[in-house]
Amino acid sequence: MAYIFDEPSRTFNEYLLVPGYSSKECRVDNVSLKTPVVKFRKGEESAIKMNIPLVSAIMQAVSGDRLAIALAKEGGISFIFGSQSIESQSEMVRKVKSHKAGFVTSDANIRPDQTLRELLDLKERTGHSTTAVTEDGTAEGKMVGLVTSRDYRISRMSLDEKVCNFMTPFEKLIYAEEGVTLSEANDILWDNKLNALPIIGKNQRLAYFVFRKDYDTHKAYPDELLDGHKRYMVGAGVNTRDYRERIPALVEAGADVLCIDSSEGFTEWQKMTLDFVREKYGDSVKIGAGNVVDKEGFNYLADAGADFVKVGIGGGSICITREQKGIGRGQASAVIEVAKARDDYFRRTGVYVPICSDGGIVYDYHMTLALAMGADFIMLGRYFSRFDESPTAKLTINGSYVKEYWGEGSNRARNWQRYDMGGDSKLSFEEGVDSYVPYAGPLSDNVRQSLQKVKSTMCNCGLLTIPDLQKNAKLTVVSATSIVEGGAHDVILRDTSGNSNR
Repeated sequence: MAYIFDEPSRTFNEYLLVPGYSSKECRVDNVSLKTPVVKFRKGEESAIKMNIPLVSAIMQAVSGDRLAIALAKEGGISFIFGSQSIESQSEMVRKVKSHKAGFVTSDANIRPDQTLRELLDLKERTGHSTTAVTEDGTAEGKMVGLVTSRDYRISRMSLDEKVCNFMTPFEKLIYAEEGVTLSEANDILWDNKLNALPIIGKNQRLAYFVFRKDYDTHKAYPDELLDGHKRYMVGAGVNTRDYRERIPALVEAGADVLCIDSSEGFTEWQKMTLDFVREKYGDSVKIGAGNVVDKEGFNYLADAGADFVKVGIGGGSICITREQKGIGRGQASAVIEVAKARDDYFRRTGVYVPICSDGGIVYDYHMTLALAMGADFIMLGRYFSRFDESPTAKLTINGSYVKEYWGEGSNRARNWQRYDMGGDSKLSFEEGVDSYVPYAGPLSDNVRQSLQKVKSTMCNCGLLTIPDLQKNAKLTVVSATSIVEGGAHDVILRDTSGNSNR
């Protein structure tokens, strides 16, 4: 007969953390949220670590290049959605990798024989006010000048004026030669009160820029997540259909880590995709897999070579897989079992495969619970979709601001590639809905507040790191009545308009 689990399938809402002894060292500013992203061997360190345990979901309504930049500034990783053309996804990755670095490859370049009209069109497309003038108009061409908004006045110049007539010529520029350190370049910027410093290579060819604003940005975002070349880190979603074409393009574009996007990951299709990566790239390309909800699924993907394993089926706010197909598991139960399987796998093999909890987060405190139950990091969709930087429209409905949010399994997304069932490119039925979420403002403000709650809770438990939380947290199952007890009750609440409501 069918196997039936003894324990009911539980959600995060059914648990609370029990406080522990807090020493005088248990202060929020002493808490570290650093966490591994990809697998590593005992005695070694993970090749990719995040400064915060948050990644954004592989969804059209969530993870575009703007959100990826904003999240990397806070210390997390965004997985650019894969339900788009290979070319457009790769371009999003490139935008993130070139947006910010100590040494930035110029993406606003023009020839000296082009016009002010063309310069303004370029500025509109890129949003950059500093434009390199090179002989061939490329980022690697021989630099002959520089244009900033101080070099022209639209009201007093013809739009047909040649760039060479109003640019600052190279001979008058302050620049540094390739090989200069970032510290030295920043000193030149500050000593000469510059906003941008060209870095010049052989034969006067433009190599990079160093921008003053990037120095200021680093001070404002001390946890920003950068690669070895001081570029923002970014992930990308792939599927088990066109992976032979998509993965090489994303690797070439600079993606730091990939993740197979699938509604259910305990499949031969995922192993085939992982085999392709290992055969072509060895361990140099990092790729996660999933989703699974039990130890068998975890062990299968870990043995297949996954760098991390994603946990959760049917727990997302726009996911209707459970009601459509009757498969899934309460997110808390899934994370607890898979975390135990990860630890057993580590003891058995000496390889630690991080797990990502995907779905089921309703309140900020659920983040802390997911980490305490064993998750190394958390993937969020609805949470990030509410912010300015998500790629969806902000609307007004009944006097309130909202943002559009839809699932990859909805007819709107039509992401049939994530369903590993073979067959043609059709969605027979929906596994996601089209919805709205309350608009919440900028990502930075919200993420910092959410993580302050996580850190504060960890201090209440007397724990200062995520590994300590995973090992030493105490959790208790709560009853329905105690959930009611935990909120405001038996009082008359005052609303912001001054009216009283029970």
